[in-house]
Amino acid sequence: MTTARLPAFLRAGHVSHCKRCLTGLPSSQMDHDGGRLGIGFYCLGTMDLLGSLQDQPEFDRESWKEWLWDQQTHGECGSGFRPSPFMTANHSEDEIIECTKYDSPHVIMTYTAILSLAMLRDDFTKLDRAGLTTLLRSCQREDGSFSTVPGGGETDLRTLYCAFAISSMLNDWSGIDVDRALRFVASCKSYEGGYGQSSFCEAHGGITYIALASIYLAPTHLSAKYLPTLTEREQTIRWLLSNQFQSGGFCGRTNKVADSCYCFWCGASLKILGASEFFDATAMASFLATCQFKFGGISKHPGEHPDPYHTYLSIAALSINPPSLDPLDPNSETWKLEPLDPLLNAKLSTAAWIRKHVPAASD
Repeated sequence: MTTARLPAFLRAGHVSHCKRCLTGLPSSQMDHDGGRLGIGFYCLGTMDLLGSLQDQPEFDRESWKEWLWDQQTHGECGSGFRPSPFMTANHSEDEIIECTKYDSPHVIMTYTAILSLAMLRDDFTKLDRAGLTTLLRSCQREDGSFSTVPGGGETDLRTLYCAFAISSMLNDWSGIDVDRALRFVASCKSYEGGYGQSSFCEAHGGITYIALASIYLAPTHLSAKYLPTLTEREQTIRWLLSNQFQSGGFCGRTNKVADSCYCFWCGASLKILGASEFFDATAMASFLATCQFKFGGISKHPGEHPDPYHTYLSIAALSINPPSLDPLDPNSETWKLEPLDPLLNAKLSTAAWIRKHVPAASD
């Protein structure tokens, strides 16, 4: 592990970038407007990781919470959060709207909404917990995977992870068949050591994180037979380590270029496997420093425009695997972050808030 001096981490600029994106997406990001709730998660998550979210004006924090709750939708398929209000007509604050096929709850966006509300320290009195378990039950398929929305949509390990994370946050696994889901996870293992989006797909850094986090999130008595063996663990670690470039960045697939988001996906995977000491976290931070935009935000590659997704995941990567810096370096303080829970993808204090407030109150 190297020790280095790095340029300042532009904390204030990264917060400003995300606040701007919460107000209105730049033209380069407008194609993501249909998933606005996900963008909100990355922006709020960045501010949460940098310790600035609770310092924002109370009016802003309350308005963000109100907007998030406006995306909660209900129907026969269960309850959850829609990706964006763009297909939803205006309605009064007290009116309960039944979802349609155009704005049904979305499993991935429901996961991001719960985390976002926890970052804002909501008390979750409005959360339809029974509806969430109904949603998950209606989205699980025969092969154990999950569709993003009831009756259709994408189906791969990303949605399965979100279903597991929601169940873990609720402390209620009654909405899913865990054993069947974990069999699907096992079927996605690649010969390289990583996991693909579905059976027989190429190993992918992001999906490998999702597979591992899903296995370790599941109740121990259900996941025990699916935990990696020593040989499987070593194979996965070897593949993840091979994805780090001399620049310090990670790629997500074999023979691809380094990309800032994979510093989280691969680094978090190594953390889950207890193998963080085997890669160079300081070199990774050096690579991420080159991806900073001078006016705030972090880009996919050095010299490109920043976006909330790569900004959040880069900071999350540093939170999980911090660099080893020269204590005499005046910039070292700018790189210090609160540790992250690698399974839920939330900082430890936010994860603690979730564990206390999201499960149903016991009698």
